[in-house]
Amino acid sequence: MAHSFRSLTAAVALVVSLCILSAIPRAVDTPVFPGASWEKVGQPDRAGWSSAALKAAEDYSHTIQTAAVMVVSGGRVVAEWGEPTRRFNVHSIRKSFLSALYGIHVREGRIDLSATMESLGVDDNEPSLTAEEKKATLHDLIEARSGIYHSALYETPGMKAARPPRGSHPPGTFWYYNNWDFNVLGTVFERLTKTNLFTEFKARIGDPIGMEDYRIEDTAYVSGPDSVYPAYPFRMTARDMARFGLLFARNGKWRDRQIVPADWVNESTTSYSDAGTSGGYGYLWWIAVDGRHLPGAALSGGSYSARGAGGHYILVVPAYDLVVVHRVNTDEPGRSVSGAQFGQLVKLILDARQSRS
Repeated sequence: MAHSFRSLTAAVALVVSLCILSAIPRAVDTPVFPGASWEKVGQPDRAGWSSAALKAAEDYSHTIQTAAVMVVSGGRVVAEWGEPTRRFNVHSIRKSFLSALYGIHVREGRIDLSATMESLGVDDNEPSLTAEEKKATLHDLIEARSGIYHSALYETPGMKAARPPRGSHPPGTFWYYNNWDFNVLGTVFERLTKTNLFTEFKARIGDPIGMEDYRIEDTAYVSGPDSVYPAYPFRMTARDMARFGLLFARNGKWRDRQIVPADWVNESTTSYSDAGTSGGYGYLWWIAVDGRHLPGAALSGGSYSARGAGGHYILVVPAYDLVVVHRVNTDEPGRSVSGAQFGQLVKLILDARQSRS
């Protein structure tokens, strides 16, 4: 009888313990962020990556004109090669940097996206904007749907060739990757916030996330006769661009500080326009839609990228807590990596992750 009682008591105690344990929330892995420098995974095979497959990706990159690659998984560098500490022009990735700044100031009440070109006093050189064009809002511009097809600065030949005729689409009705929109957004940002775009980026984003190399002297305005609104290129290293990608992968939060509002991260990386084989377009970000984003690379839903002419990319795959940065030495004429080539490289990198044991 005593033995039966002790057994019953033990069974009851076990049940009670299990109930208590089940009521305690499971510990969630603390997100990893780089400190003063990036933490590197010494043995990728023990971290869920195939070293051999990563080497195959690196070998492939040497057959194209890749200058640097960083692969960040879970906040740590699992692979890097080339020149990740060299400052290259980021080209159109500048636009995704600006989107993040807009998110901060929209939420702080300094910028109203419903403001029109007319209300903001925006015009351009001859042929100046029409009354219809001046109805475009900042919201239209940040989606590249302004309907304003005035000549613009810092365009690629392909962008110029694709520009629709003036007056062919009312504001808000048609998507066209439009440097006029992007350049005006930069000027309007400075007017409304009473800041310098480059110093504000450093103060509100670069310094808080610990960018190692970002310097104001690596930025510039590009002016010319086609428009009164300058472009604003940055020069940046791959390792600093990877921090920016990780910031977005973590919903705008860096450790315990919300740098970019989380709802803005979600809003700006949602597709509002069909961008063909590239998927969709959000607020100055390219968005994966129905498997369309990079040729040959199967990316999970929710993936997105910042892109610059010549093959510069910050690819964010939130489902894997993965950031891939790709650079090309576009300072040398003729150097470029196509979307198909980068897509093949991304496929090889994803294969390295998918082959883990």
